Amino acid sequence: MSAPPIASREAALRIALAARALDGLDVRALVGALSEKFDLPLTESKLASITVEDLRSILAGDHAEENCVVGLSADALKEAVRFLWGENIENSDTPAVDSYEEGEMPGSIRVAIANNKGENLDGHFGSCERFLVYQVSADKIKLLAIRSGLDADAEEDKNKARAAVIADCDLVYIQSIGGPAAAKVVRVGVHPLKKPKGGPVRVVLDELQGALQSPPPWLARIMGLPAASLAKFEVEEEEEEEEA
Repeated sequence: MSAPPIASREAALRIALAARALDGLDVRALVGALSEKFDLPLTESKLASITVEDLRSILAGDHAEENCVVGLSADALKEAVRFLWGENIENSDTPAVDSYEEGEMPGSIRVAIANNKGENLDGHFGSCERFLVYQVSADKIKLLAIRSGLDADAEEDKNKARAAVIADCDLVYIQSIGGPAAAKVVRVGVHPLKKPKGGPVRVVLDELQGALQSPPPWLARIMGLPAASLAKFEVEEEEEEEEA
């Protein structure tokens, strides 16, 4: 079995952020370009040695020449190199994670939110920087984890890899998601919910809490409860069996 091209999750995150800074360059294309300079796997120390001129030359490939800008601004190249060095990785607006013990919130469900900044629903499934993962019950909301979505972008099937990041969740809220990606999300047992306008996470989850108190059929199935709309039918069916 061949070794992975990227040595660690930290290195993968650096490369993914650098690719985003480079006008949305495909992560696998950047990995391929970097592998022309370095032996695989790509490690954090190797990435930390790259200069702006190195990156300019790497991206230019066979067309490298003095002052070649490879169609990118100097600022974009500098930002990408800082990411490769491991700078500016931590977001100052990252919300605080709550303490949580499995099973402490009966009747709750686990919810992922596609997120880029702060505590907002503001991301598309295939490009969001991270997923905020919450445990939500009718009266409590706890932030359990902040999971990078960018680590998955170096994988051959990035949507499948992104789905795996949130596979322990029941729902995922996104601003948008394509059909093939949605199918991969459903395949791991997660129900995607599109909310194109996005908004503050707490507002979105407050609405969900209201639904948890009297869940519609689709949500009742996720919670493992009989839907309220079916309860009357079930009672009548039991009564008919008793009379028979």
